[in-house]
Amino acid sequence: MHWIDWIITLAPVCFVLYLAVYSRKYVRGVVDFLAAGRVAGRYVISAGDLTAGLSVITLVALVESKYQVGYALSFWEYLTIPVGIIMGLTGYCVYRFRETRSLSIGQFLEMRYNRPLRIVAATLRTISEMITNAIGPAVATNFFIYFLGLPHSINFFGIAMPTFALIVGMSLCLCMVVIWPGGRISLLISDAFQGLMSYPIFVVIAGYIFLNFGWHDTIAPVMLDRAPGESFINPFDISELRDFNIFAIFVTIMGSILNRASWIGNDTTSSGRTPHEQKMAGILGTWRALYAGLMLLLIAVMIIALMTHTRFSEESRAIRHDLTHKVAAEIIPDEAMRANLNTALDSIPASTHEIGVDTPLSQEVNLDTPYMDAAHKALGDSPEGNLQFQKFRTLYQQMMLPVALRNVLPVGLMGLFCLLMIMLLLSTDDSRVFNASSTIVQDIIIPFCKNPLTPKQHVLLLRLSSVGVCVFFFFVSIFFVQLDYIIMFTTIMTGLWLGGAGPIMVFGLYSRFGNTVGAFGSLIFGSGLSGLGLLLQRNWAQTVYPWLENKGWDVSVGNFLEAASSPFNPYIVWEMNPVKFPINSYELYFMSMCAGIVAYVLGSLLTQRKPFNLDRLLHRGIYDVAHENKEPFKWSVHNAIKKLIGITPEYTTGDKVIAWSVFGYAIVYKFGLCFVGVLIWNLISPWPPEWWVNYFFFTSLIVTAILGVISTVWFLTGGIIDLRALFRDLAAREDNPLDNGMVEGHVSLVDREAFKAKGDDVDDDD
Repeated sequence: MHWIDWIITLAPVCFVLYLAVYSRKYVRGVVDFLAAGRVAGRYVISAGDLTAGLSVITLVALVESKYQVGYALSFWEYLTIPVGIIMGLTGYCVYRFRETRSLSIGQFLEMRYNRPLRIVAATLRTISEMITNAIGPAVATNFFIYFLGLPHSINFFGIAMPTFALIVGMSLCLCMVVIWPGGRISLLISDAFQGLMSYPIFVVIAGYIFLNFGWHDTIAPVMLDRAPGESFINPFDISELRDFNIFAIFVTIMGSILNRASWIGNDTTSSGRTPHEQKMAGILGTWRALYAGLMLLLIAVMIIALMTHTRFSEESRAIRHDLTHKVAAEIIPDEAMRANLNTALDSIPASTHEIGVDTPLSQEVNLDTPYMDAAHKALGDSPEGNLQFQKFRTLYQQMMLPVALRNVLPVGLMGLFCLLMIMLLLSTDDSRVFNASSTIVQDIIIPFCKNPLTPKQHVLLLRLSSVGVCVFFFFVSIFFVQLDYIIMFTTIMTGLWLGGAGPIMVFGLYSRFGNTVGAFGSLIFGSGLSGLGLLLQRNWAQTVYPWLENKGWDVSVGNFLEAASSPFNPYIVWEMNPVKFPINSYELYFMSMCAGIVAYVLGSLLTQRKPFNLDRLLHRGIYDVAHENKEPFKWSVHNAIKKLIGITPEYTTGDKVIAWSVFGYAIVYKFGLCFVGVLIWNLISPWPPEWWVNYFFFTSLIVTAILGVISTVWFLTGGIIDLRALFRDLAAREDNPLDNGMVEGHVSLVDREAFKAKGDDVDDDD
């Protein structure tokens, strides 16, 4: 990068680190370190969650998936809009979890079920979370190596040091600089500041792409040039798409509803000053993601156009040449084999594909196919060769983005994009390290403590645990090999927890029905099925398939899989493959969620003795000791309508404007007009492909860009006001040493005496 780019990159990062260190003065107790004193405002939480959720790996994964399916699937993704909006407007799960005043998901599990479940579930969640998130630093590090054109090793006093390990270690050290001083306070303040800086960067990057890659003359022709059944622009012509298809959207919707609460508890969901403020932060998140989503989508379609359009044939060949050589240098230690592979790849000429003249491209035959075929041939068809080919294909697909951007972005914009990626790396990794470490301390270590730790001891333990998680992340990033699409890998890996967690959390928050037996059954059968699927995926090419082939069972097993999936063709197709496990991660995730629900319901029906005291868990009625709960709902038609979009007596006039605006934009315009209306029109009279070009141009780019600019100004103003209020409220807050996450008899220590004073005997009623 140019020296101007380095200044643009490093100066804001140094300021963010200063803010993190400065926040140390506000930490006086465990609640400060874990939940920012529960005094955060909606804009701080929302802006902070933007950068904590929008990571480098998210961008890489989105480009990786969109490169396979284009724009067409985005139309069916509108099905997720009403689900997400209704959950946000009503505060589904988030509001009730905040009512429990739990500092961790494990504290909730002990209050709702029992201590053994808290420990077992927290252990399973932590393993799933840590392994999944540990690939974040790995993918991000590779991104920077390819983006900056760094060598894979650096000579240091004659010793070859792996660049990958150095950058992973450096990024995790930066995470600890943020976490150690103030915990959640440091994270919230630094993430919010990074989120506020991100909005203008989104505007600049999106504007550059929009102006330099024309929609109608470059992007649209590429989207139209696809084989029947695999359209990148017509959502009614995608029946042949395999991994990312309509079934994947259905599973995503099901998972978002069932597992809405499964990751909360160790993030900002405990930081809002009231349950209502926490809920409003979630509603604002709908607006928050507008411009971020636009930028990510624009980058994805830019990469598709750059690597496919004849206008960029020489540039795309140079990018593929650079990319394949760098990937080969990383995964193939044998110099002779690597030289043979590079020779084969270099012999591939620049693309001469003419849109409208040559046969349309497909998933099987496209401009990357010659490179994949050459790599597979050079690496061989043995189990070891298939494994190396999996690694080559995975890195090729993931690292196309940084190599392409390095060849496209000018001075200045290169620095801005690098700054954005560093902020996303830092905010995501520190949040995930902190979430995992706080789960370990709060839900695995603290339950074994007979006596409460002092606040100072407790905070020190949390800090040291964060160091331990960083060490774990470092070694997993170094040695773990991810062989599938990022989204597929994270889906099956998180399924170790999410396969059984959904019914435990939803029934636990919303029903008096359900007990510990049902909860353990959900983990055993739901999460267990995900674990089995993960083992088969990881060992398929090198162990499982060769074993089936040696036994002569590969044909019969393949026939069984084809017969079992045939009723669901073309959206579910299980075909025997020596390289990849036939059942994909979305399908395994769906089966595990179904198994978890059945096990929870049957186990609870057979063993539950009496209903659970839900009012006490949620601090309602006589248990509202903090006086922060909502007023009782009074029935009327007007109130019922407001209830449907989450409006309660706590809403101010401004809150109502926000809620109705979100409802009007998302439900009425986006879902009602852009999806339902267009769907009915096409069922009656199908649109030609050219109409879909204009449809996506207007709905996804023009309208979203206008609302995104408005949101940028709005959130900058609200975020600055909320940051000032956060510092003020933290300085004035009084700490209660008993508010540390410990539970006795299904009641937290901080509430125990208060509940006794209200006349509750707080007996163990499991």
